Amino acid sequence: MKELVEYIIKSLVDNQNDVIVEEFSDGPVQILKVVVNSQDLGRVIGKNGRIATSIRTIVKSLSAKNRQRYVVKIGDK
Repeated sequence: MKELVEYIIKSLVDNQNDVIVEEFSDGPVQILKVVVNSQDLGRVIGKNGRIATSIRTIVKSLSAKNRQRYVVKIGDK
């Protein structure tokens, strides 16, 4: 899942070297923390959060298939 989110985020941003995706567990939930350059934050979130919502929807649909709950958190450096 981490690789998929990293691929999607890197295809959206200009500063691909600044993209960091960390995965860690918080009980039954896997958290994917996405860190991007502050200049690219708007591209990842999108207008009214539509891109971020789409990324979360993709992750949620795939996590239901794997029977694992994922949460995507997006931030900047």
